Amino acid sequence: MSAPTTSAPVPAPAPGPAPRSGAATVELRGLHRSFGSTTALDGLDLTVRPGELLALLGPSGCGKTTALRMLAGFEHPDSGEILLDGKDVTAVPAHRRDAGMVFQSYSLFPHLNAVDNVAFGLRMRRVGAAERRGRARELLDLVGLADKGDRFPHQLSGGQQQRVALARALALRPRVLLLDEPLSALDAKVRLTLREEIRRVQQELGITTLFITHDQEEALSMADRVAVMRAGRLEQCAAPAELYARPATAFVAEFVGTMSRVPGRLRAADGTVEVLGKRLPVDGTPPAGGDGTEVDVLVRPEAVRVAAGAGPDRVAGASFLGATVRLTVLLGDGTQVKADLPAHDAAALTPGAPVRVSLPDRPVLVSPRPH
Repeated sequence: MSAPTTSAPVPAPAPGPAPRSGAATVELRGLHRSFGSTTALDGLDLTVRPGELLALLGPSGCGKTTALRMLAGFEHPDSGEILLDGKDVTAVPAHRRDAGMVFQSYSLFPHLNAVDNVAFGLRMRRVGAAERRGRARELLDLVGLADKGDRFPHQLSGGQQQRVALARALALRPRVLLLDEPLSALDAKVRLTLREEIRRVQQELGITTLFITHDQEEALSMADRVAVMRAGRLEQCAAPAELYARPATAFVAEFVGTMSRVPGRLRAADGTVEVLGKRLPVDGTPPAGGDGTEVDVLVRPEAVRVAAGAGPDRVAGASFLGATVRLTVLLGDGTQVKADLPAHDAAALTPGAPVRVSLPDRPVLVSPRPH
């Protein structure tokens, strides 16, 4: 499995303000859902804390969108419970869930201007015209569109349309905000700006938020915690820095960030692994196997040390990333390893240059060798 690329570890976001009064606790308990022979959720257990922004991250088909739609009330589990502040809402219809949802496709009404799009839900609840328009303009101001209220969707950019969709989801003052890959249709620069804006609004309101994404950089930069899913199950849920530095499984290690597999051998007697000519302690529980069992050692690019000069390894390629250069190094046994070096240190390490790769003296994550 090839791992997505990412930059250096993203630190956990600074703690936001205390959750607002009424911020909800969301609990998903033992959710199962199948579509014919396909299992979408396989006993999912997850808790979202009051006022927290939690990102659900995983590959396509892992079940994250099914989980979000169940929380919104658009899908129903075959078994399991959905609780809001301890109250079972599994059978409660979507319009009574007290949740606001922002879709990937925006879903704005083309014949309504921004103010009327935001106020639509309030109109359905028979809120007076003056009050609903005032509330809509407040929310447009909150998302940075105070001067765009009279514009129609076709007069707004994609990023502006998504801000209107966010304001509309907040108009009914929901206790839970649900975001279904809201940035995936936007270009990179707009995504960066809008994810910062969504985080600012979420922190300002202190609203409990579940954010679905397949983009690990979005998840790591925005969320208080990230829940990584695989095949309908939860692999790990942790703060971004912990998820990156201490992945609970090999799947999380390779899915979140870039990870190279380096051949090693277990030394069962002392709980170490022999890799690149040295013995290192194993981080966590070693995989089953006796002394000398072949395993893979999982290493991040920033942990790999590369020394220029005569050595058994060769530089196979280099990618300039600004302040750093990511080298692809071919080890003597044919294994490829990624290594991140400061740009000035990598200047002379051109493809074909002989080098020696090593690892620092600290515990490493070990995975069984795939068969």
